[in-house]
Amino acid sequence: MKIFVTRKVPGDLEPLKKENEVVISEFDRPLTPEELIEKAKGVDAVLSLLTDKIDGEVTDAIGPQLKVISNYAVGFDNINITEATDRGIVVTNTSCEEVDEAVAEHTWALISALTRRVVEADEATRRGAYRGWEPDIFLGTSLIGKTLGIVGFGGIGTMVARRAEGYNMNVIYTKRTKDEKSVDLDTLLANSDVVTIHVPLNDETRHMFNKETFAKMKKGSFLINTARGPIVDEHDLVDALRSGHLQGAALDVFDNEPNIDPELIGMPNVITTPHIASATHEAREAMTKLAVSGILDVFASHEPVNIVNKEVWTKRRE
Repeated sequence: MKIFVTRKVPGDLEPLKKENEVVISEFDRPLTPEELIEKAKGVDAVLSLLTDKIDGEVTDAIGPQLKVISNYAVGFDNINITEATDRGIVVTNTSCEEVDEAVAEHTWALISALTRRVVEADEATRRGAYRGWEPDIFLGTSLIGKTLGIVGFGGIGTMVARRAEGYNMNVIYTKRTKDEKSVDLDTLLANSDVVTIHVPLNDETRHMFNKETFAKMKKGSFLINTARGPIVDEHDLVDALRSGHLQGAALDVFDNEPNIDPELIGMPNVITTPHIASATHEAREAMTKLAVSGILDVFASHEPVNIVNKEVWTKRRE
């Protein structure tokens, strides 16, 4: 079998190479659609990254022998799942506990840094502004007893909530399948001192945080996004921050990656990190194992654990 890996990834790809022909892109950057098609044409499997946009046109160009797209990411909004399913192509992702833990850890790193103004203070110190202890510089916001609003209470959201216990925070959350403790989004926004986003990107969630949403948030609250950038309208976020309605924001993902609204970059009450929430050695190695096993399972006619489009299995390409 032939396999194309769209970019070098951390971890061990040797199991793929034992009985298969594996080609890894020589470019250490995202491929253009034309490059992806050219290099993947004729392969049986693609190990893709979240930066690879794959729709029916791309899969048709790769060829009718394409059996599986193993996406090296938890989210799979970069792949047109409907069109892949219609063509009998299995799609897998790399959702796992190690990734959930890593994203939850980074979420809390951002919450702590934002509410205690760590980045602002570090930058001031580095440029020589530190003159000794003062009673009223870089006053932050204590998290003890505050309310944390978690938008999306799946694996990551659950782990974020668990870490809030140490701060004695009141946790409220929204959930796709509602339970007795979940609340609606408007209630969460009105009552949360910190709002953190953990929902997938789809038609329903694209720009769900916009001018109207920000107006419903508690005045002086903070926004954290480690999910997907297009969930937040960055222009509306700038307005909410500039007006003072929101006290700050921390973003690991952006509306038009890698481009970021320049006004956000210039705001002292905004922290930006380059889409690294899942970037731990442990998470990346676990992701590689899952991406590899997804391909090998399909080749062996075993339904992968992390299959995204389960309905395709009985009508998949053999």
